[in-house]
Amino acid sequence: MKEKFMSWPILLRNYLKRDWKKILFWIIGLVLFAGGFIPAFEELSKGQGLIGMYETMQNPAMISMVGPTPIHNANEYTIGAMYTNEMLLFSGLFAMVISILHIVSHTRKEEDLGLSEIIRSFKVGRHANSLALMIEVILINIIIGILIALLMVSFNVPTINFEGSLLFGFSIAGAGILGAAIALVIAQLVSNSSAANGLSLSVVGILYILRASSDISNVNLSMLNPMGWIYLTYPFVKNNWLPIIYIIIFSFIFILIGFILESKRDMGSGYFPEFQGRANAKKSLLSIRGYLLRINRGTIIAWLVTFTLLGVAYGSIYGDMQTFINSNDMLKEMFSQTGYSIEESFSATIMMVIVVLIAILPIVIINKLFVEESRGRLTTIMSTKVSRFNLFWTTIIIASIIGAIAILLSAGGLGLTAISVMKDSDMNLMDFIKAGFNFYPSILFFIALASLFLGWLPRHAKVVYIYLGYSFVLNYFGDLVNIPNWLMNTAVHSWIPHIPVKEFNLIIFLCITIISILMIVIGYLGYKKRDMIESN
Repeated sequence: MKEKFMSWPILLRNYLKRDWKKILFWIIGLVLFAGGFIPAFEELSKGQGLIGMYETMQNPAMISMVGPTPIHNANEYTIGAMYTNEMLLFSGLFAMVISILHIVSHTRKEEDLGLSEIIRSFKVGRHANSLALMIEVILINIIIGILIALLMVSFNVPTINFEGSLLFGFSIAGAGILGAAIALVIAQLVSNSSAANGLSLSVVGILYILRASSDISNVNLSMLNPMGWIYLTYPFVKNNWLPIIYIIIFSFIFILIGFILESKRDMGSGYFPEFQGRANAKKSLLSIRGYLLRINRGTIIAWLVTFTLLGVAYGSIYGDMQTFINSNDMLKEMFSQTGYSIEESFSATIMMVIVVLIAILPIVIINKLFVEESRGRLTTIMSTKVSRFNLFWTTIIIASIIGAIAILLSAGGLGLTAISVMKDSDMNLMDFIKAGFNFYPSILFFIALASLFLGWLPRHAKVVYIYLGYSFVLNYFGDLVNIPNWLMNTAVHSWIPHIPVKEFNLIIFLCITIISILMIVIGYLGYKKRDMIESN
């Protein structure tokens, strides 16, 4: 048994030494995001702020997005309770995603590149790499949890005590460990890193949608969902440590399963069967368009199905929103004064959230071109009459079209489902379609950013994801924590009016589109001139 884990301490030291810059950014970024908004929430709570926020957070739409609170009286809604209600689930989601990407990058991706085979050629046990990585992720997340707790108590807010802060931090740490355990198992099931990332993130998405449904219908059912254990700890209110124990047990079992699966498979293989290809390639593969669509086919189909289901899931909430507003005189009066309905308000917000997710798919498609390049697969293709012009612009066109299709499917699913469950609403399907395509310039903007990095700095393309997350955080939390206008204007989504709450602005729509096209052209100029990179 010891032979299977031989040399894991050496690997752990090497990984910590290799990843220290990434780890530092990981820790600082997550700690500041999870624990750094307390002063803003303190300002928000002044006057009748806490009561207003409590009433707002009882809305089924908000519960589906951020989770419930166990408090049943607005007078008992403290700053600590509000902060947990707003921040814990999203912080846990970020922790899960980061851990998933880290595990897949250093397990399945390194197998794809042949690095794991080199390491295993020395006196290294079969499970040494996986054990070292899991210990690394566990240590990082524990440090993150402790630092979050220390940061939160440093603000000296009376209702944010040390026990609640520690539970808040460890809930996020548990989410990261949970994500790593899930990724370790899935990395054994599939045969490449792209599939491992896609399937792992899809599992997270499914768990999120399931908990959104159970939180509204019966919150006790959310305790059966691993994602529910992240926020059902209720820091500063109930301080329930039991879900943390569930996370530990679940993660231990999944890590054990991961080791068992790893011990029974060959290097570079997976458990899910790979379908045997055709004896003769289709004629479509003789074109660059066919080739690019083929290598992205699985990713495109999976994401488009996910976006459609996400739209349908959120659309099903609209009926509950009407019931909630009619039963609450305070919110009924509040929305009558604003001039727009709760459905319109929610549509504007949820379309922004969905479009942020949609932007990931075109970025992945563009980055895939560099993946193929770095693995030497474009060398043979470019030895023929295929030009960089064809490769680059075909990729851009595919990414742009897929982005539009994703908006149509998600907005259509949202609209059709919402209309079917609403009664006496003035909204129609075109209102949802317009709200979605109003954000299309932002999709083009992120395509342009990805093309700039592809052309000039291909090894640093992940910066585009960082800016996407930055833009989402500012737009989602901007009104809530009163972020200054100058800072809001650094996010592209802030320039776009959120219809149907605001009017469509043709000038902004065209300006962002034109700027995006110019950036794409600049990206092409870099791609045309730079040397091809055949190792990554």
